[in-house]
Amino acid sequence: MEDLVPAPVSERVQKRRDALRAAGLRPVQIWVPDTRRPGFAQECRRQSLVVAAADAADRDLEAFMDAAFADMDHEDDA
Repeated sequence: MEDLVPAPVSERVQKRRDALRAAGLRPVQIWVPDTRRPGFAQECRRQSLVVAAADAADRDLEAFMDAAFADMDHEDDA
């Protein structure tokens, strides 16, 4: 019986990438914040408070949101 040696990982990866490209896809690298980094939660809170303060100062925002939600409710009726 002949020993079957699997293809090296690099060949299998390249074959998979080639198949994905042939299907019309392309690789994209996305960098996201490191949630494990010290200070991450504090910075999220700081930014959230800034946004909340801006929202509270915008007198037209509540009316806009109410209108948007009302419009969404009417789409459900259709």
